[in-house]
Amino acid sequence: MIALASDHVGIELKRHIIEYLDELQLEYKDYGTYTTERCNYPEYALKAANAVANGECEKGILCCGTGIGISIAANKVKGIRCVVCSDCYSALLSRQHNNTNMLSLGSRVVGKDLGLMIVKSWLDGTYEGGRHQVRIDEIAEIEETGTIRGL
Repeated sequence: MIALASDHVGIELKRHIIEYLDELQLEYKDYGTYTTERCNYPEYALKAANAVANGECEKGILCCGTGIGISIAANKVKGIRCVVCSDCYSALLSRQHNNTNMLSLGSRVVGKDLGLMIVKSWLDGTYEGGRHQVRIDEIAEIEETGTIRGL
């Protein structure tokens, strides 16, 4: 299951992503917002990020104006590795090398067509493990302790 969330600026792109996920027959849960009325993106980022962090959802996709603010909020949740992307290559490599579990898009930056291409690249990406796992472990250690052993 994929957690979805947006603010009022990202809602249109989120609606396009929902249509795309429906086409792919992928399950999702929309954590809001549901209207174009001005709102605060951290509230929706938190709901979706918590769903990913607690295992209710496997991955999450977020949308706001730039993708930046909502990704920062999501990354405050322990266990979340949210990447903001405006190109397909970074989206793919974020999955392959960083095992990202959330993707953030800026509706004012990428628009519908590129946004959907980025979502496809991100969903198609598979974590490679190996040498990358050491780095993921260090990120988790920073998150847990504020440091990396030996530094």
